Amino acid sequence: MSIIKIISSTFIISALLFAPLAAKASENETESLYFKKIDEADKACAEGLWHEAENALVEALRAEPANPSNVLLISNLGIIRFNMGQDSLAIATLNDAHSMAPASVTILSNRAKVLAANGYDEEAYLDYSRIIELDSLEISARLPRCLYALRRHDFRTAKSDMEFMEQNFPGKIETEIAGAAVRSGTGDFAGAIPYYSRILLERKDPEYYSGRAYCYLLTGSLQEASDDINSALAITPADGELYLYRAALNKMRYRPADAEADARKAVELGVDKTRATQFLSNQISDTMPKRK
Repeated sequence: MSIIKIISSTFIISALLFAPLAAKASENETESLYFKKIDEADKACAEGLWHEAENALVEALRAEPANPSNVLLISNLGIIRFNMGQDSLAIATLNDAHSMAPASVTILSNRAKVLAANGYDEEAYLDYSRIIELDSLEISARLPRCLYALRRHDFRTAKSDMEFMEQNFPGKIETEIAGAAVRSGTGDFAGAIPYYSRILLERKDPEYYSGRAYCYLLTGSLQEASDDINSALAITPADGELYLYRAALNKMRYRPADAEADARKAVELGVDKTRATQFLSNQISDTMPKRK
């Protein structure tokens, strides 16, 4: 089974599987045009040659339009078109695949990822929810559904998803991410810190340093917050959000000049000025910056 991986801007696009369509073909049998084109598409995807992969799959579909395996090819074609930057066509292609196999978790998952990458959060949320209805143990859908529920302030669903993951997938990185998000998102900042710490044992990602730093700030652990902000800045020195956090840290350490310098740097790097105003001259308040 061949595996093709694709990456999007908001969430990471997971592995895409090409079904072993030729598994039953005799080794001595002359390979058909259909399977030749599938093989060409597979190899093109492995090399990131998306235009060539698209052409090969289209030719395969034309060669055997009635082949029942075409639904998988159409789903893969949708992901290929997404990688080509043809977002609207990718969604339309995945919609076609879904209409052919409405209970396919693979197709729903592919469509949800493309929808999410294009900002169709409500539609992606519905696809992830449908996946969970079809397969409650599909953790790749459970985590994003949990995170979307938090954004919708549907704390009941988010907490339910987190608890399900803790019961069925203890120790999994997805479970730790859900725990950190739900606890920090519902104001339990002290409770979120151990989750972030376990995540950071596996993933030295600035997002998680930043999340833990925020929790440390809210619980008064200023040195720990400083360490995490510095660790994150070492990885992404142009992250304005981190400078805003450091402005808050400097304010709490009674360093208004340093707080203002960091706030101005945050604005320079794209942070909304209204979020940094409290750290500017004569406007220092006791309010922590709200997370995006």
